[in-house]
Amino acid sequence: MHSWRLFKDTVDHVSTASGLSIDDTLPLSLSRHGSPPILHLYIFRPSAIVGKYQDIEAALRLDRCRDRGTEYNRRSTGGGTVIMGPKVVALGLGINIDHPGLGKGIGGIFESLSAVLIRALRDLGIKAGFRLKNDLEVDGKKIAGLSATLETEKAILFHASLLVDFDIPLMLDIMNQPPAKLHDRGYSCFSQRITTIQEQLGHDIDMGPVMEVIEKAFSQQFGVSFEKDEPDRWEKESIKSLANTRYTNPDWIFSHKHPRSSMGMGELKTPGGLLEIYLSLAGSTIEHIVITGDFFSTTKDINLLESALKWTSAKREKIAEHLSEVWREDMIHGVDVPTLTEAIVKAKENLVRA
Repeated sequence: MHSWRLFKDTVDHVSTASGLSIDDTLPLSLSRHGSPPILHLYIFRPSAIVGKYQDIEAALRLDRCRDRGTEYNRRSTGGGTVIMGPKVVALGLGINIDHPGLGKGIGGIFESLSAVLIRALRDLGIKAGFRLKNDLEVDGKKIAGLSATLETEKAILFHASLLVDFDIPLMLDIMNQPPAKLHDRGYSCFSQRITTIQEQLGHDIDMGPVMEVIEKAFSQQFGVSFEKDEPDRWEKESIKSLANTRYTNPDWIFSHKHPRSSMGMGELKTPGGLLEIYLSLAGSTIEHIVITGDFFSTTKDINLLESALKWTSAKREKIAEHLSEVWREDMIHGVDVPTLTEAIVKAKENLVRA
C-alpha cells in the first residue's frame, strides 16, 4: 500500500497567509521536491478568501472585515468568495494529474476528488452529490466548495471548504453579493442555499471526527495509507517565500482590480459558475476586457482569451471568431464559446446604455 503525507492541525487556527502558503507549496513539493501526494487538513482563523480572479474590493466590504478583525486574502485557485472560521474544514491536496484513480481533464479531476468528500459525508450519515459549478450539495443546498489550479504542469492543487457550521450573519455583513447571484438579500436567502453538517445531523460535532472521516475516505478511495508529517526544510523555505510574495503582499491581495470608469459590465450564470465581464470600447473596438467570476480556469488561459479579444471588433460574430481561434475544450470549465460571447455582448450592451 502506497503512503501519502498528511499535514493535519485540529487545534490551532491558522492565518490566511500561513494556510494558503502551505497549500501552494503542496504541488510544488510533488513536482520539484519528489514528494508523494500531500493532504493538508486545518482550520482558518475567521477570514474571507476570494478566488484568484475576483476583485477583492468589489467582493468584500473591507472596512467591515477590519472592524470585525476578520482576515481577508486571495487564494491561488479560482471560484468565488469563501468565509472560513472555527467550524469550517479547510482542505488542500497536492496530487499529480496522472495519479492512478484520478479522472482525466478538469471535469474528471473534480468528479474524482468530490467523490472522496461525498464518501466522507456518507460515513457521517449525509447523502451529498456533486454539482457542475464545483460545489457539493445536499438537497440542492451547498455544503462544500471546491476549486483547483494547475501551475506546475505535473501536479494540481485541490481546495475544498467543508461546512461543519456556518456564520451567516458574518457573511451578510462583510460580503458584497453580485446581483445576478441572489434574487434577494437577508438571512433567509442564504439559509435556503447553504446547509451544514451540524444542520444535517441535528446535533453538534467536533472538528476532529470530521477530519478523520475525510482522511479515511481518501485512504479508501485511492487505496493508500497516511503518514502524519510536517513540512521539511525545503518546504518551509517555499512556504516562507510564498507568504512574502503573495499572501502578505498587497500587490497580490489587491490584484485583479476591475476598471470602474467608462466600463460596461455583463453577468451571466453558466453551468461552470458566474461569468463577469468588464469591457471598455474605443469606437467599435475592444480597448480593454477583464474576464472574471466564479469559475475554474488558469491565469494563462484567461490571459490568452483577453489578449485574443483586445483591439478587435466588438461585433458578436467577431468576438466568437477570435475566441474560437484560441479556444480548446475545458478552457473555462463548464463554459463554451457561445456562452462566453453572450456574456461579453451583455457587457457591451450595458456600456452603450450607460
